[in-house]
Amino acid sequence: MAERGYLGALLPEDAGGAGLDMITFGLLNEEIGRGCSSLRSLLTVHSMVSRTLFKWGSREQKQRWLSPLASGNVIAAFGLTEPLVGSDAQNVMTQATRDAGSFILNGRKKWITCGQIADLFLVFAQCEGKPSAFLVEKEQPGLQVTPIQGMLGTRASMLAELSLENCCIPKENLVGKIGFGISLVAGTALDYGRYSVAWGCVGIGQACQEASLKYTSERKQFGSYLKDQQLIQRLITGMIVDVKAARLLCYEAGSLKDNRDPRSVMQTVIAKYFAARMATRVAADAVQIHGANGCSGAFPVQRYLRDATIMEIIEGTTQLQEITIAKNAYENLDPVVFNSSAAKN
Repeated sequence: MAERGYLGALLPEDAGGAGLDMITFGLLNEEIGRGCSSLRSLLTVHSMVSRTLFKWGSREQKQRWLSPLASGNVIAAFGLTEPLVGSDAQNVMTQATRDAGSFILNGRKKWITCGQIADLFLVFAQCEGKPSAFLVEKEQPGLQVTPIQGMLGTRASMLAELSLENCCIPKENLVGKIGFGISLVAGTALDYGRYSVAWGCVGIGQACQEASLKYTSERKQFGSYLKDQQLIQRLITGMIVDVKAARLLCYEAGSLKDNRDPRSVMQTVIAKYFAARMATRVAADAVQIHGANGCSGAFPVQRYLRDATIMEIIEGTTQLQEITIAKNAYENLDPVVFNSSAAKN
């Protein structure tokens, strides 16, 4: 991925990156996700950190990190989730205290994608009672990385738990300002993360569709190919339509991002919400079509289903996004149209 320039996809060419537009970046995520969601997760978290540093990093941070991140000589990971804090990111428990020209970090981070191989972590902690973001290098004294194994899906995403015990980092490693951690720094990263995951879900759906078309064209039951059974045709039709609908939602989100339209953030939430649910639904149908073979490691659809389940949790759970989408709809009601409609009723 580094040799092909994919790890610098969201960085400009003058920083050593590929300078991809958002549609192209999305298609890249779909294609990689079609083959392996774990590999796509590396592209996701690395791009989240890279793009966030490009937007919110200091001049010194950009000069030091952007080129190595673009080339893949440095691998980055995103350190937000904790053992007791997931969706409630505003209330992370990790603490950062000032100490002369340094910050001292204490706390734990869990489920950190690619944490086992990352060289640089974007870590979020409370500093003076305000969520803030910091860069922590892998070799920093006080940082311990413990691999996490045995997960349901994305098993090759090299998850890790981070333990920070009096981890001393230079004051220059603060990203943005004290209190900018969630609203700006994490908000930027998670927006790109949701976009990447949404396209990756399209890739899962496409892979399920292709596997199911192949299997039903080769497998016979009761003297005829599965593809000739009307119930199978109904499932295949659902896959085709669902994947296409998710892809179009992702295209819209990408187009809005390329045009710097503020509506892109909510459209990305909608795209990720639909695409993640689609991937789970389509993967479950693919397993059903494959029967017992679908539960076997000899066929890829069981992996697609396990990975799709993870997609409904990462970068904002399905339930949290339902709340976000509904709240946004109520907050943006046109009072003129609403009052007019109410008067007619």
